[in-house]
Amino acid sequence: MFESAELGHKLSKEAYKKIEPQLRADLLDAQFALSRDASFPVIILISGVRGAGKSETVNLLNEWMDPRHIHTHAFDNPSAEELERPPMWRYWRALPPKGSIGMLFGSWYTAPIIDRVFKRTRAKDMLAAIDEINHLERMLADEGALILKFWF
Repeated sequence: MFESAELGHKLSKEAYKKIEPQLRADLLDAQFALSRDASFPVIILISGVRGAGKSETVNLLNEWMDPRHIHTHAFDNPSAEELERPPMWRYWRALPPKGSIGMLFGSWYTAPIIDRVFKRTRAKDMLAAIDEINHLERMLADEGALILKFWF
């Protein structure tokens, strides 16, 4: 389900500050190429534990990129309307069009994991939710979407 890209590479703050301007320029160039070609959407899922730096990461990415081509959506507890719909409906509505980036802050993994950790659901319910997530992601990937998952 999750593949790790942890490579064990670390940068000192000094080294990072030195390459930061080029990283920013490269990211913006990639975003403009995506927008120009408009051949697929990019979906960035940002999830994790409290205090791990998720908000800072979302804010930094929004600062570095062109806001015309990035759609950021923060998900917390579902609204009354969202509770009346299928669980994936709230995320489906936030998906970006081809050529754009959608950053989902709080992803479709959050509720099943939290509900299971706090024993609000049974293990088989969590597995069913994960199957539904896998189906959604497979469908998005089959349509050409690039899905990047970050857990903090």
